Amino acid sequence: MTEISGRVALVTGGGSGIGRALALALATEGASVVIADILADTAEVVANDIKKAGGNAVAVACDVSDRTSVQRMRTEATAAFGRPVSLLFANAGATSFERLTDMSENDIDWIIQVNLMGVTNCLTAFYPDMIAAREGHLFATASMAGLLPGWVPYHAPYSAAKLGVVGMMLNLRIEAAEFGVGCTVLCPGGVQSGMKANNARYRPARFGGPGEGEVKVPDGFFAHANLKFRPPEGVAQMVLQAIRNNRPMVVTDGTMRDVFMDTYVKVALEAFDDVDAFDSAGPLKHDDRAVKS
Repeated sequence: MTEISGRVALVTGGGSGIGRALALALATEGASVVIADILADTAEVVANDIKKAGGNAVAVACDVSDRTSVQRMRTEATAAFGRPVSLLFANAGATSFERLTDMSENDIDWIIQVNLMGVTNCLTAFYPDMIAAREGHLFATASMAGLLPGWVPYHAPYSAAKLGVVGMMLNLRIEAAEFGVGCTVLCPGGVQSGMKANNARYRPARFGGPGEGEVKVPDGFFAHANLKFRPPEGVAQMVLQAIRNNRPMVVTDGTMRDVFMDTYVKVALEAFDDVDAFDSAGPLKHDDRAVKS
């Protein structure tokens, strides 16, 4: 069982939504928390809320898609509490709801770099300290859109990035266990996070941002997705429970079980059926017109 009290925890995207809820929950359970966010002011607000409640927290500005920024975050986090981070929450992300052909190169690069490489950059920065200590826990936020890539439309780069996070964390879990390090991935469905309203503010200048305004969501999108929106505080408690027990995955919407079976397992099973049928058809017949050796 992974202990939380007395640990140093770091949460990226900690200034709002799931990240904020995780930071507050971790502090309540006795962890010293580093709140990292690309928006320094929101991270400061969360850190101050924790300190006012009697907890230990520090705010750090970080763009997770920038390796140099992540390494600087690691240095600042270690210095803040005098010991390495042993609970990593690679939670920062960005979203979009556009057709692939309507997205610019900057749009695509931003979504991939933040959602996939942002997690990767954090893992490669903090995982070695956990290996050296032979303890700790790695956590990353993916999405139900990563677990079910065909779940909703207009999400191609986002689904690709989040599916990559799912694959990375489930695979990393195998090697991390060799060093006593836990590994968990979160695949949330609908969460009352405020990302729709604030998403454009998270966009780094090199990807054409930041900006203002809400994310453009196609008409009927949420009706098609049939989302059940859960408050971030509830998600945080589900995550901490999973980390205590070193569970490999957390989902936030039990109604997605049938969707998973219908739109993902079915696709995979049909592919296996196809290869079985191909193999049972017998050896391929040589084309009489083929060039003979």
